[in-house]
Amino acid sequence: MKVLIIKTSSLGDVLHTLPAVTDAARLLPGVRFDWVVEEAFAEVPAWHAAVDEVIPVALRRWKHRPLQVLRRGEPQAAVRQLRKLDYDRIIDAQGLVKSAVIARFARGPRYGLDATSAREPLAARAYNRTFPVARQQHAVARVRQLFAQALEYEAPDEQPDYGIRERFSVEQRQPSLVFLHGTTWSTKHWPDDYWVELASMAVAAGLQVKLPWGNTAEKQRAEKIAAVDESVEVLPRMQLGEIAEVIASASGVVGVDTGLVHLAAALGTPCVTLYGATDPGLIGTVGAAQSHLRASFPCAPCQERKCHYQGAAEVFPACYGDLPPTRVWQTLDAALADRH
Repeated sequence: MKVLIIKTSSLGDVLHTLPAVTDAARLLPGVRFDWVVEEAFAEVPAWHAAVDEVIPVALRRWKHRPLQVLRRGEPQAAVRQLRKLDYDRIIDAQGLVKSAVIARFARGPRYGLDATSAREPLAARAYNRTFPVARQQHAVARVRQLFAQALEYEAPDEQPDYGIRERFSVEQRQPSLVFLHGTTWSTKHWPDDYWVELASMAVAAGLQVKLPWGNTAEKQRAEKIAAVDESVEVLPRMQLGEIAEVIASASGVVGVDTGLVHLAAALGTPCVTLYGATDPGLIGTVGAAQSHLRASFPCAPCQERKCHYQGAAEVFPACYGDLPPTRVWQTLDAALADRH
């Protein structure tokens, strides 16, 4: 059986789809997958042994310069790639109008969430078969249930297996921590001074600290944290696969609510994730040795990109005053002790 997956973004959502691929590969001998994904995340599906071809698209980039990209023929090339094969099934795991449109360009019967389950109900009209999947579940469980119904097997009850740990396996983890400090929402940023204090605690415990970054602001924050000690390292700019290697070899990770913490979960690296404006209930990290620290604050979780709190506060965002470095270190130290 040859199946096309439509799951274009974001990084966390793409990673959340991997356990469903593992389920299917175990329960349906011979099933193989192709995968349509945003170009920025094209590495990720290729890490899974059951995925053959990755078809990159650039919807985020194309929408800003539509005429230019049409002249260059990028969308046309993606459509030609989509139509090369006749698929036994096409599964739209995104549930959006844009992903449903992509599915219609491919050859084969289209499967997806029904109108009561999809994020954008209109998308369900594009499918040949639709399935109900209860919304009040974690994203990983929802995708696993969708695949089970679409491919006709019983969804497993065991913990999700992302199917990529073997690719990045190491003989022994290094005495190092990775701090995932970058995120696009200002309300998710843990205060810089807190990162500095936590780095000092890690150095005092004999651990190295590694700091990835993705843009100029994140690099500047990393350099501020690294000023603590020479054992705190600002990494060069890396591709996702290179960051995965760093995370897989580390003893532990501390991160805000960003896609890379889901990569730590997929790789089985102990991780403490900090949630202020957001709630881990339906989208938090899932896997072994994953710890969630939620801010207890009157307006948290607000689910807002901009903080509207007007009261007195010692830090910004104010909700993170409930998650000081001492509390984070205690949680991380316990997680590392348990794993050891």
